[in-house]
Amino acid sequence: MFSTAFLDLPALQGASGTVTLPGSKSISNRVLLLSALCQGTTVVHDLLDSDDTRVMLAALRQLGCDVLVDGTTVTITGLGGCAWPREAIEFFMGNAGTAMRPLTAALAVQGGDFTLKGVPRMHERPIGDLVDALRELGCTIDYLGNEGYPPLRVRQPTLQLDKPIPVRGDVSSQFLTALLMALPLAAQDRAITIEVVGELISKPYIEITLNLLARYGIAVERQGWERFVIPAGSRYQSPGTIHVEADASSASYFIALGAIAAGDPSKGSQGKGIRIQGVGADSIQGDIRFMDAAAQMGAQITSGPNWLEINRGAWPLKGITLDCNHIPDAAMTLAVMALYADGPTTLRNIASWRVKETDRIAAMANESRKLGAIVEEGPDWITIHPLPAGQWQRASIHTYDDHRVAMCFSLAAFNPDQIPVRIEDPKCVAKTFPDYFEALFSVAHTAAANIPVICIDGPTASGKGTLASRVAAQLGYHYLDSGALYRVTAHAALQAGLTLEAADEAKIADLARQLPVRFEGEQVLLNNVDVTDAIRSEQGGMNASKVSVLPAVREALVALQHSFRRLPGLLADGRDMGTVIFPNAALKVFLTASAAKRAERRHKQLISKGFSANIESLRADLEARDARDMSRSASPLQPAQDALQLDNSSLSIEDSVAQVLDWWQGKSR
Repeated sequence: MFSTAFLDLPALQGASGTVTLPGSKSISNRVLLLSALCQGTTVVHDLLDSDDTRVMLAALRQLGCDVLVDGTTVTITGLGGCAWPREAIEFFMGNAGTAMRPLTAALAVQGGDFTLKGVPRMHERPIGDLVDALRELGCTIDYLGNEGYPPLRVRQPTLQLDKPIPVRGDVSSQFLTALLMALPLAAQDRAITIEVVGELISKPYIEITLNLLARYGIAVERQGWERFVIPAGSRYQSPGTIHVEADASSASYFIALGAIAAGDPSKGSQGKGIRIQGVGADSIQGDIRFMDAAAQMGAQITSGPNWLEINRGAWPLKGITLDCNHIPDAAMTLAVMALYADGPTTLRNIASWRVKETDRIAAMANESRKLGAIVEEGPDWITIHPLPAGQWQRASIHTYDDHRVAMCFSLAAFNPDQIPVRIEDPKCVAKTFPDYFEALFSVAHTAAANIPVICIDGPTASGKGTLASRVAAQLGYHYLDSGALYRVTAHAALQAGLTLEAADEAKIADLARQLPVRFEGEQVLLNNVDVTDAIRSEQGGMNASKVSVLPAVREALVALQHSFRRLPGLLADGRDMGTVIFPNAALKVFLTASAAKRAERRHKQLISKGFSANIESLRADLEARDARDMSRSASPLQPAQDALQLDNSSLSIEDSVAQVLDWWQGKSR
């Protein structure tokens, strides 16, 4: 998952391949709470691992549920038939509406002394209509801040079950879902009726709730969308095991991607479009109907029981006018698809956007305008005009701590003007799809020239490895420690029983071309085994020198180094990255420090590892190595003509990182 402050998406040219989606957030959090309300044990498979589900799992543990997590399988021993805790408990609900609303209702009906809080945005999301309904039922709930909003305190109820419970349906369907899930706890000897006041929005989410309640033994009687009756004697029953569907809302981004992006001709029949695994047309989630809206705009879609395939059809896409009450979350993706259409697109009946993680109508309008689009908006509608080629503008997309804003606007990187797009706070996607950007990059493609490269070259012990790995982490880029490649090659050759002499040059070169090496920070992994310490030894350095003089090995490693240039970008360090390997890199830095300072750093490093060392000897060795590196015939150590020089003799690593990032900001504006 990207944890960077921002993520620069290069201009992307197409996409093809297969994406396996994470579990549905809406289903995951409902299933977790329902399993907690049962007697006995429920095994939940394919649960979404995200911020929102972690919030719910933490709350269930606080209540006393036995929770065992094994990857995406969670085993929950429920509270049914057990005494609920009577001590005061404070729950932190983050910004998880699918956890906050149903848990509030269940706690209020069951009774106790509970406080529910969240992040500042959660304290701006209305909950008054749910609280009003619960108070009608006899629940005791106090506001601890602003009237109508969290945080809340829940205490012991005096339930009154002799009349229908009214709840507004035109603000959020989560209020009705919360009541439907909580009221079976009270319907022991009589039926309980819920009456919806006003038009019920987001009906498909209520369908999910009713479907899951039935799986847990609660057969709700529905009279249109106005009355819902919980039968007398209702009691939760564990289904034993239950599987969580993949998230249909998350599917919307890849359905849109297949409609927008051309395939990859180089992959033949495998490069035609996007295949989505984990959800199909028969999903119980209402947002699967996004595929119908995408088809109206021109996408070609085929589906099976657990998969979808999407190809670009009509191009440009077709502008549409659509009532989006049935796909409130997924409809946001249509707003970005509209930028690629042949005329304006109007999305109506989306008032619920105003009270989500952020005011989504305002957010989608503001960020689309940054890209150059003309946008009109109203209380419950938005109209987006398309952006023709030649009119796209470079933009830094503010994401408002809203996962869907971040994922939607990633699709703007496929624009016809080949303009990169910056996504601020990309880690916000952890709410529902922690690996979203990795999934996007696994199917997206673009010309190598579009993938940015930053090179940091410099002499031995200048600190370029530490600097490069930290800058890479700040930007979310891949990292290449080219010096380590020679060390790893020598290490792998010796493991394979080869000598490091010219006699085995061809065999070492063959091994180097497909070396299974990757870098994670300053850690070096070979075949997923940490070899950092083994190759960083003095002997490792001597072995690297032996293989580095073999021409066939150097040639093989050039190709391997080029293969590290992958989306979203690369940070490469070494001695000839900016001069030989990536001569067209967007930013080149030549890192220097005095021989005395480098000897001091190397001395500290060796002493910390338990080796004896002499500073003067180290300095002499470094000066001799500098002379050799600068005078060698192949790729001598020297700054590229367009490199920016950075002397870090008196700089901290934090200062050096800040300087490189500042230079990069200037280059990427």
